[in-house]
Amino acid sequence: MRKTSPDIVIFNIVAYLLLGVFAILCIVPFLMVLSSSLTSEQDIVQNGYTLIPSSFTFEAYEVAFKNPEIILRAYGVTMLVTVIGTISSVYLMSMTAYVIHKRTFRIANGLAFYFFFTTLFNAGLVPWYILIIKYLNLKDNLLVLILPVLFNVFYIIVLKAFMRGVPEALSESAFMDGASEFRIFNSIILPVSKPVLATVTLFIALQYWNDWYLSMLFISDENLRPLQLLLYNMVTNADELRKISALSGGGASIDLSSMPQNSLKMAVTMIAIGPILFLYPFIQRFFVKGLTLGAVKG
Repeated sequence: MRKTSPDIVIFNIVAYLLLGVFAILCIVPFLMVLSSSLTSEQDIVQNGYTLIPSSFTFEAYEVAFKNPEIILRAYGVTMLVTVIGTISSVYLMSMTAYVIHKRTFRIANGLAFYFFFTTLFNAGLVPWYILIIKYLNLKDNLLVLILPVLFNVFYIIVLKAFMRGVPEALSESAFMDGASEFRIFNSIILPVSKPVLATVTLFIALQYWNDWYLSMLFISDENLRPLQLLLYNMVTNADELRKISALSGGGASIDLSSMPQNSLKMAVTMIAIGPILFLYPFIQRFFVKGLTLGAVKG
């Protein structure tokens, strides 16, 4: 066996130590959120947030899941929007990047500038809101949670830059064999672009999963509320109820001082990141594999 040089040993020790410290810094906040969600409200007020619950309780989760069918319905809406939106967004942005990356396409540069120009100027919130409500008639429609964020110019530029590095000989040889542009795109460009597609897919999925702003503006039907908006309203309502209780002097008619507030926020955070937390190890496996393949292909 070849002997490892002292420089490599020192480098490995320093690298592992730095990675270990970074991992601890990443996991400590998560453990604190989990611990706080299982701690009673009184202990949080008296002792603050701790890594180990001083008094173990599911009070915050009981309040959050008081009506479990509402939570499950919101989960379903969020998952539906995330899956459909992510697949559609990644495919359409990849198709757009494929078109504007081709040097033989005469208006490719002009089209790329058109996309880039939209990132510099916009009409503002009010015209956009009128367009969605009055002209597109997307009020209380799940499409309003998908279409506005379907295209992201930054990700299109990233995809375009990656596709510029794919040898044109692959597309030219397939075209000479009679393959259409759709066949070249689906059978050659997409498989070769797995590393960048994995990265973009991850970020787009997180964007759809965490979005609550669009639903706050355009969704008033309770059956169409996504998870993030439901949890946001839950925490906001709890804060308002506690303020009302404080202003009323904590009388018997409206005594909500014991309702969890800080622990409820932490429980809501755990509910929101739960599916992502369980699915991330599987996503990470394909994500890292794609990055490795991309590094080998150079």
